Amino acid sequence: MPGSIVAQVEAGTLKRTPLYEAHVEAGAKLVGFAGWEMPVSYDGIRAEHLRVRSSCGVFDVSHMGEIETEGPEAAELLQRLLSNDVSKIQVGGAQYSCLCREDGGVLDDLFTYRLADDRYLTVTNASNHERDLEWFEAHAIEFEAEVRDRIDAFAMLAVQGPEAREIVGRLTDGELPKRFRTAELSVAGAPALVCGTGYTGEAGVELLMPPEDARTVWDAVIGGGAGPAGLGARDTLRLEVNYCLYGNDLTEERTPIEAGLGWCVKEDTGFIGSEACRRVREQGPGKLLEPFVMTGPGIPRQGNPIRAGGEPAGVVTSGTMSPSLEVGIGMGYVRGDLAEPGTPIEIDVRGKRRPAEIREGPLYSKD
Repeated sequence: MPGSIVAQVEAGTLKRTPLYEAHVEAGAKLVGFAGWEMPVSYDGIRAEHLRVRSSCGVFDVSHMGEIETEGPEAAELLQRLLSNDVSKIQVGGAQYSCLCREDGGVLDDLFTYRLADDRYLTVTNASNHERDLEWFEAHAIEFEAEVRDRIDAFAMLAVQGPEAREIVGRLTDGELPKRFRTAELSVAGAPALVCGTGYTGEAGVELLMPPEDARTVWDAVIGGGAGPAGLGARDTLRLEVNYCLYGNDLTEERTPIEAGLGWCVKEDTGFIGSEACRRVREQGPGKLLEPFVMTGPGIPRQGNPIRAGGEPAGVVTSGTMSPSLEVGIGMGYVRGDLAEPGTPIEIDVRGKRRPAEIREGPLYSKD
Protein backbone atom coordinates (compact mmCIF):
# COMPACT_ATOMS: atom_id res chain seq x y z
CA MET A 1 0.00 0.00 0.00
CA PRO A 2 2.70 2.56 -0.74
CA GLY A 3 1.49 6.12 -0.57
CA SER A 4 -1.72 5.46 1.32
CA ILE A 5 -2.63 4.35 4.81
CA VAL A 6 -6.07 3.18 3.75
CA ALA A 7 -6.74 0.02 1.78
CA GLN A 8 -10.16 -1.58 1.53
CA VAL A 9 -10.26 -5.31 2.18
CA GLU A 10 -13.24 -5.44 -0.15
CA ALA A 11 -15.59 -2.70 -1.21
CA GLY A 12 -17.62 -1.59 1.79
CA THR A 13 -15.72 -3.72 4.33
CA LEU A 14 -12.93 -3.17 6.85
CA LYS A 15 -9.91 -1.01 6.09
CA ARG A 16 -6.36 -2.20 6.65
CA THR A 17 -3.25 -0.34 7.75
CA PRO A 18 0.09 -0.63 5.90
CA LEU A 19 1.16 -3.15 8.58
CA TYR A 20 -1.60 -5.68 7.93
CA GLU A 21 0.78 -8.26 6.45
CA ALA A 22 3.17 -7.83 9.37
CA HIS A 23 0.34 -8.56 11.79
CA VAL A 24 -0.70 -11.68 9.87
CA GLU A 25 2.91 -12.92 9.80
CA ALA A 26 3.18 -12.35 13.57
CA GLY A 27 0.08 -14.48 14.19
CA ALA A 28 -2.13 -11.62 15.35
CA LYS A 29 -5.76 -12.13 16.20
CA LEU A 30 -7.48 -9.56 13.98
CA VAL A 31 -10.82 -7.93 14.77
CA GLY A 32 -12.97 -5.16 13.39
CA PHE A 33 -12.50 -1.86 15.23
CA ALA A 34 -13.92 1.51 14.14
CA GLY A 35 -14.07 0.27 10.54
CA TRP A 36 -10.53 -1.13 10.56
CA GLU A 37 -9.17 -4.69 10.69
CA MET A 38 -6.81 -4.39 13.65
CA PRO A 39 -4.73 -6.73 15.85
CA VAL A 40 -6.34 -7.24 19.25
CA SER A 41 -3.48 -9.48 20.44
CA TYR A 42 -0.52 -11.58 19.30
CA ASP A 43 0.55 -13.86 22.17
CA GLY A 44 -2.10 -12.79 24.67
CA ILE A 45 -3.33 -9.53 26.19
CA ARG A 46 -1.83 -10.21 29.60
CA ALA A 47 1.62 -11.05 28.20
CA GLU A 48 1.63 -7.97 25.97
CA HIS A 49 0.40 -5.74 28.79
CA LEU A 50 3.10 -6.89 31.19
CA ARG A 51 5.76 -6.58 28.48
CA VAL A 52 4.88 -2.89 28.09
CA ARG A 53 5.04 -2.41 31.86
CA SER A 54 8.39 -4.21 32.18
CA SER A 55 10.24 -3.58 28.91
CA CYS A 56 8.70 -2.39 25.62
CA GLY A 57 5.78 -2.94 23.30
CA VAL A 58 4.98 -1.43 19.91
CA PHE A 59 1.40 -0.75 18.78
CA ASP A 60 0.15 -0.10 15.27
CA VAL A 61 -2.15 2.89 15.75
CA SER A 62 -2.33 3.83 12.09
CA HIS A 63 -6.13 3.75 12.29
CA MET A 64 -5.97 7.10 14.08
CA GLY A 65 -6.73 10.12 11.88
CA GLU A 66 -4.79 13.33 11.30
CA ILE A 67 -5.99 16.83 10.43
CA GLU A 68 -3.58 19.59 9.43
CA THR A 69 -4.51 23.21 10.10
CA GLU A 70 -2.38 25.91 8.47
CA GLY A 71 -2.58 29.63 7.84
CA PRO A 72 -2.33 33.06 9.47
CA GLU A 73 -5.36 32.32 11.66
CA ALA A 74 -4.75 28.61 12.27
CA ALA A 75 -4.19 29.23 15.97
CA GLU A 76 -7.38 31.30 16.23
CA LEU A 77 -9.39 28.54 14.54
CA LEU A 78 -8.03 25.88 16.86
CA GLN A 79 -8.61 28.14 19.86
CA ARG A 80 -12.26 28.31 18.85
CA LEU A 81 -12.50 24.54 18.43
CA LEU A 82 -10.39 23.07 21.22
CA SER A 83 -11.02 23.20 24.97
CA ASN A 84 -7.42 23.85 25.99
CA ASP A 85 -5.42 27.06 25.51
CA VAL A 86 -3.86 26.63 22.09
CA SER A 87 -1.77 29.80 22.53
CA LYS A 88 0.32 27.88 25.06
CA ILE A 89 1.58 25.34 22.49
CA GLN A 90 5.12 26.22 21.45
CA VAL A 91 6.54 25.16 18.08
CA GLY A 92 7.53 21.55 18.67
CA GLY A 93 4.99 21.21 21.47
CA ALA A 94 1.99 18.96 22.06
CA GLN A 95 -1.31 19.52 23.85
CA TYR A 96 -4.30 17.41 24.87
CA SER A 97 -7.81 18.84 24.56
CA CYS A 98 -11.46 18.05 23.92
CA LEU A 99 -13.62 18.96 20.94
CA CYS A 100 -17.03 20.01 22.24
CA ARG A 101 -20.53 20.84 21.08
CA GLU A 102 -22.21 24.07 22.16
CA ASP A 103 -23.80 22.23 25.09
CA GLY A 104 -20.37 21.02 26.24
CA GLY A 105 -20.86 17.43 25.10
CA VAL A 106 -17.58 15.85 23.98
CA LEU A 107 -17.25 15.11 20.26
CA ASP A 108 -13.70 13.76 20.63
CA ASP A 109 -10.51 14.00 22.66
CA LEU A 110 -7.45 15.01 20.66
CA PHE A 111 -3.72 15.62 20.64
CA THR A 112 -2.50 18.66 18.72
CA TYR A 113 1.13 19.15 17.68
CA ARG A 114 2.47 22.52 16.60
CA LEU A 115 4.76 21.89 13.63
CA ALA A 116 5.55 25.53 12.73
CA ASP A 117 4.39 29.04 13.61
CA ASP A 118 1.14 28.68 11.67
CA ARG A 119 0.90 24.92 11.09
CA TYR A 120 -0.63 22.32 13.41
CA LEU A 121 -1.36 18.60 13.21
CA THR A 122 -4.26 17.20 15.24
CA VAL A 123 -4.64 13.45 15.84
CA THR A 124 -8.23 12.19 16.00
CA ASN A 125 -9.79 8.98 17.23
CA ALA A 126 -10.46 6.52 14.41
CA SER A 127 -14.22 6.32 14.92
CA ASN A 128 -14.57 10.12 14.93
CA HIS A 129 -12.19 11.20 12.17
CA GLU A 130 -14.70 11.98 9.42
CA ARG A 131 -16.99 13.85 11.81
CA ASP A 132 -14.09 15.79 13.32
CA LEU A 133 -12.84 16.74 9.87
CA GLU A 134 -16.27 18.04 8.86
CA TRP A 135 -16.46 20.02 12.13
CA PHE A 136 -13.02 21.58 11.49
CA GLU A 137 -13.91 22.43 7.88
CA ALA A 138 -17.28 23.93 8.77
CA HIS A 139 -15.75 26.35 11.28
CA ALA A 140 -12.65 27.13 9.19
CA ILE A 141 -14.86 29.24 6.88
CA GLU A 142 -14.75 32.02 9.47
CA PHE A 143 -10.93 32.07 9.63
CA GLU A 144 -7.98 32.61 7.33
CA ALA A 145 -6.86 29.03 7.74
CA GLU A 146 -6.86 25.89 5.65
CA VAL A 147 -7.91 22.50 6.96
CA ARG A 148 -6.55 19.36 5.27
CA ASP A 149 -7.35 15.69 5.79
CA ARG A 150 -3.98 14.00 6.33
CA ILE A 151 -5.05 10.46 7.21
CA ASP A 152 -3.46 9.15 4.00
CA ALA A 153 -0.15 10.88 4.72
CA PHE A 154 0.80 9.03 7.89
CA ALA A 155 1.19 5.64 9.47
CA MET A 156 1.51 5.78 13.26
CA LEU A 157 3.29 3.58 15.78
CA ALA A 158 3.24 3.86 19.57
CA VAL A 159 6.42 2.52 21.20
CA GLN A 160 5.79 2.29 24.93
CA GLY A 161 7.50 0.97 28.05
CA PRO A 162 10.55 1.64 30.25
CA GLU A 163 12.91 0.54 27.45
CA ALA A 164 11.01 2.29 24.63
CA ARG A 165 13.05 5.47 24.42
CA GLU A 166 16.32 3.55 24.48
CA ILE A 167 15.15 1.25 21.66
CA VAL A 168 13.92 4.10 19.45
CA GLY A 169 16.90 6.27 20.36
CA ARG A 170 19.27 3.71 18.80
CA LEU A 171 17.36 4.06 15.51
CA THR A 172 17.32 7.85 15.22
CA ASP A 173 19.71 10.50 13.97
CA GLY A 174 19.05 12.91 16.84
CA GLU A 175 17.86 13.34 20.41
CA LEU A 176 14.36 12.12 21.22
CA PRO A 177 11.91 14.80 22.34
CA LYS A 178 10.89 15.07 25.97
CA ARG A 179 7.33 14.40 27.13
CA PHE A 180 4.76 16.62 25.36
CA ARG A 181 7.39 17.74 22.85
CA THR A 182 7.98 16.70 19.23
CA ALA A 183 10.96 16.42 16.88
CA GLU A 184 11.36 15.68 13.17
CA LEU A 185 13.94 12.91 13.02
CA SER A 186 15.03 10.01 10.85
CA VAL A 187 13.96 6.69 12.40
CA ALA A 188 15.48 3.57 10.82
CA GLY A 189 16.20 5.78 7.81
CA ALA A 190 12.61 7.02 7.48
CA PRO A 191 11.50 10.63 8.03
CA ALA A 192 9.27 10.73 11.10
CA LEU A 193 7.55 13.08 13.49
CA VAL A 194 8.56 11.74 16.89
CA CYS A 195 6.17 12.73 19.68
CA GLY A 196 6.71 12.38 23.40
CA THR A 197 3.16 11.19 23.99
CA GLY A 198 1.41 7.90 24.64
CA TYR A 199 -1.65 6.13 26.03
CA THR A 200 -0.22 3.58 28.46
CA GLY A 201 1.14 5.49 31.45
CA GLU A 202 4.67 4.43 30.47
CA ALA A 203 7.61 6.26 28.96
CA GLY A 204 7.80 6.15 25.20
CA VAL A 205 7.12 7.92 21.92
CA GLU A 206 4.63 7.94 19.10
CA LEU A 207 6.00 7.90 15.55
CA LEU A 208 4.23 9.36 12.53
CA MET A 209 5.80 8.47 9.19
CA PRO A 210 4.94 7.98 5.51
CA PRO A 211 2.87 4.80 5.08
CA GLU A 212 5.43 3.29 2.74
CA ASP A 213 8.04 3.41 5.53
CA ALA A 214 5.86 1.82 8.21
CA ARG A 215 7.07 -1.76 7.74
CA THR A 216 10.72 -0.71 7.82
CA VAL A 217 10.26 1.17 11.09
CA TRP A 218 8.06 -1.55 12.61
CA ASP A 219 10.65 -4.24 11.83
CA ALA A 220 13.48 -2.08 13.18
CA VAL A 221 11.69 -1.38 16.46
CA ILE A 222 10.88 -5.07 16.95
CA GLY A 223 14.44 -5.99 15.95
CA GLY A 224 15.63 -3.55 18.61
CA GLY A 225 13.79 -5.39 21.37
CA ALA A 226 10.14 -4.33 21.36
CA GLY A 227 7.33 -6.86 21.22
CA PRO A 228 4.19 -6.35 19.14
CA ALA A 229 1.14 -5.38 21.21
CA GLY A 230 -2.50 -5.15 20.20
CA LEU A 231 -5.60 -3.16 21.03
CA GLY A 232 -6.44 -5.43 23.95
CA ALA A 233 -3.31 -4.52 25.90
CA ARG A 234 -3.67 -0.90 24.85
CA ASP A 235 -7.08 -0.88 26.55
CA THR A 236 -6.00 -2.56 29.79
CA LEU A 237 -2.91 -0.36 30.04
CA ARG A 238 -4.85 2.89 29.62
CA LEU A 239 -7.52 1.79 32.08
CA GLU A 240 -4.95 1.09 34.81
CA VAL A 241 -3.85 4.74 34.61
CA ASN A 242 -7.40 6.05 34.05
CA TYR A 243 -7.01 7.49 30.56
CA CYS A 244 -10.39 8.00 28.93
CA LEU A 245 -11.60 6.05 25.90
CA TYR A 246 -13.97 7.89 23.58
CA GLY A 247 -17.29 6.11 23.24
CA ASN A 248 -16.93 4.59 26.70
CA ASP A 249 -15.81 7.25 29.17
CA LEU A 250 -16.27 10.26 26.89
CA THR A 251 -19.50 10.87 24.98
CA GLU A 252 -21.64 13.67 23.61
CA GLU A 253 -23.86 13.31 26.68
CA ARG A 254 -21.11 14.34 29.13
CA THR A 255 -18.93 17.43 29.43
CA PRO A 256 -15.17 17.27 30.02
CA ILE A 257 -15.80 18.62 33.54
CA GLU A 258 -17.90 15.57 34.42
CA ALA A 259 -15.21 13.34 32.91
CA GLY A 260 -12.56 14.76 35.24
CA LEU A 261 -10.83 16.61 32.41
CA GLY A 262 -11.34 20.10 33.79
CA TRP A 263 -7.57 20.60 33.69
CA CYS A 264 -7.69 20.76 29.87
CA VAL A 265 -10.73 23.07 29.79
CA LYS A 266 -9.90 26.80 29.63
CA GLU A 267 -13.29 28.51 29.47
CA ASP A 268 -11.84 32.01 29.06
CA THR A 269 -10.59 31.14 25.56
CA GLY A 270 -14.21 31.10 24.32
CA PHE A 271 -14.08 27.69 22.65
CA ILE A 272 -17.31 26.14 21.41
CA GLY A 273 -19.01 24.77 24.52
CA SER A 274 -17.04 26.94 26.94
CA GLU A 275 -20.07 28.55 28.58
CA ALA A 276 -21.76 25.18 29.11
CA CYS A 277 -18.56 23.85 30.69
CA ARG A 278 -18.32 26.94 32.88
CA ARG A 279 -21.86 26.38 34.18
CA VAL A 280 -21.14 22.75 35.04
CA ARG A 281 -17.90 23.67 36.79
CA GLU A 282 -19.53 26.47 38.80
CA GLN A 283 -22.64 24.50 39.76
CA GLY A 284 -20.77 21.27 40.37
CA PRO A 285 -21.40 18.23 38.17
CA GLY A 286 -24.24 15.93 39.18
CA LYS A 287 -22.14 12.91 38.23
CA LEU A 288 -18.38 12.43 37.99
CA LEU A 289 -16.23 9.86 36.21
CA GLU A 290 -14.37 8.00 38.95
CA PRO A 291 -11.99 5.02 39.02
CA PHE A 292 -12.78 2.06 41.24
CA VAL A 293 -11.30 -1.27 42.32
CA MET A 294 -13.20 -4.46 43.08
CA THR A 295 -12.72 -5.44 46.72
CA GLY A 296 -14.02 -8.97 46.10
CA PRO A 297 -14.41 -11.29 43.11
CA GLY A 298 -15.79 -10.10 39.81
CA ILE A 299 -14.68 -8.38 36.61
CA PRO A 300 -16.60 -5.18 35.80
CA ARG A 301 -17.65 -4.45 32.23
CA GLN A 302 -19.05 -1.48 30.37
CA GLY A 303 -22.74 -1.05 31.12
CA ASN A 304 -22.73 -2.74 34.53
CA PRO A 305 -24.96 -0.81 36.97
CA ILE A 306 -23.29 0.81 39.98
CA ARG A 307 -25.18 0.84 43.28
CA ALA A 308 -24.58 2.45 46.67
CA GLY A 309 -26.62 1.86 49.80
CA GLY A 310 -28.88 -0.40 47.78
CA GLU A 311 -29.81 2.43 45.41
CA PRO A 312 -28.82 3.06 41.76
CA ALA A 313 -25.73 5.29 41.73
CA GLY A 314 -24.26 5.18 38.23
CA VAL A 315 -22.93 2.96 35.46
CA VAL A 316 -19.58 1.41 34.55
CA THR A 317 -18.07 2.96 31.41
CA SER A 318 -14.90 0.82 31.25
CA GLY A 319 -13.89 -2.30 33.16
CA THR A 320 -11.38 -5.14 33.03
CA MET A 321 -9.17 -7.47 35.03
CA SER A 322 -5.96 -5.55 35.68
CA PRO A 323 -2.92 -7.62 34.67
CA SER A 324 -0.64 -5.46 36.84
CA LEU A 325 -2.84 -5.27 39.95
CA GLU A 326 -4.47 -8.70 39.49
CA VAL A 327 -7.88 -7.37 40.50
CA GLY A 328 -10.97 -6.10 38.70
CA ILE A 329 -10.83 -2.37 37.96
CA GLY A 330 -12.92 0.17 36.12
CA MET A 331 -14.28 3.65 35.73
CA GLY A 332 -17.83 4.89 35.86
CA TYR A 333 -20.02 7.92 36.31
CA VAL A 334 -21.30 8.12 39.89
CA ARG A 335 -23.23 10.66 41.92
CA GLY A 336 -21.09 13.52 43.16
CA ASP A 337 -21.58 12.54 46.81
CA LEU A 338 -19.94 9.17 46.10
CA ALA A 339 -16.82 10.53 44.40
CA GLU A 340 -14.64 10.56 47.51
CA PRO A 341 -11.85 7.92 47.43
CA GLY A 342 -12.63 5.10 49.82
CA THR A 343 -16.38 5.22 49.26
CA PRO A 344 -17.82 1.68 49.07
CA ILE A 345 -20.00 0.83 46.07
CA GLU A 346 -21.39 -2.28 44.42
CA ILE A 347 -21.07 -3.34 40.80
CA ASP A 348 -23.87 -5.42 39.32
CA VAL A 349 -21.91 -8.07 37.40
CA ARG A 350 -24.31 -10.32 35.49
CA GLY A 351 -26.98 -9.96 38.15
CA LYS A 352 -24.68 -10.39 41.15
CA ARG A 353 -23.74 -7.41 43.29
CA ARG A 354 -19.99 -7.34 43.77
CA PRO A 355 -18.26 -5.07 46.33
CA ALA A 356 -15.95 -2.32 45.07
CA GLU A 357 -14.44 0.93 46.26
CA ILE A 358 -13.92 4.35 44.69
CA ARG A 359 -10.18 5.05 44.44
CA GLU A 360 -7.99 7.97 43.48
CA GLY A 361 -6.36 7.59 40.08
CA PRO A 362 -4.12 6.48 38.62
CA LEU A 363 -4.93 3.01 39.87
CA TYR A 364 -1.52 1.75 38.76
CA SER A 365 1.71 3.53 39.53
CA LYS A 366 5.34 2.37 39.68
CA ASP A 367 5.86 4.49 42.82
